[in-house]
Amino acid sequence: MTKDVHIDTELFSILKSVPDPEIPVLSIIDLGVVRSAYLEGKNAFVEITPTYSGCPAMDVIGDDIKTELKKNGYIPNVKLILSPAWTTDWMTDEGKQALKDYGIAPPMDATSDKEALLGNKRVIPCPQCESKNTRLVSQFGSTACKAMFKCEDCEETFDYFKCLI
Repeated sequence: MTKDVHIDTELFSILKSVPDPEIPVLSIIDLGVVRSAYLEGKNAFVEITPTYSGCPAMDVIGDDIKTELKKNGYIPNVKLILSPAWTTDWMTDEGKQALKDYGIAPPMDATSDKEALLGNKRVIPCPQCESKNTRLVSQFGSTACKAMFKCEDCEETFDYFKCLI
C-alpha cells in the first residue's frame, strides 16, 4: 500500500477478506482500490477508487464491502472517489505474486508499457514458464485492464495486467 492510505486496523482484516470480483485471488486491499477506511463509533467509512473509470466491478465491490461490514456489526458508508486516479503502483507485492500464481502476468514497470506506446515490443514474461518469448495478441484481455499475450515457447495464452501510472 502507498503511504498516503489510512486503513483502521479494525477494518483492515475485514477489507482484506473482500475479493476482487473479476480476479478472486486478489483482495481489494491487494488490488489497492481501498484509499481510506476509518471508524466513527460503529460507522465504518470506506473510500474506494476504480482501477479505471467505468469499471463494472466497483458496484459489486461496494456491495461486498457493505455486506462484510454489516456482518461484523458496522454501519457501512462506502464512497467512490476518482481522484487521484488508481495506479498499479498501489497494488501490493503480495497481490502481484497472487496474480502470477493465478496465471496472470502482473504489471511491469511503467517503462515496459511506454515502450509499446513508442512502437517497440513489450516484453512480458509468461507466468507459466517465465519465457520472455511472448507476443501481444490483443490490447484487451478478459477485462479492459488486461491485455492478452501468447507465449511462443509453451504456447499458452495469458492475460497481462496493464501497468497504469
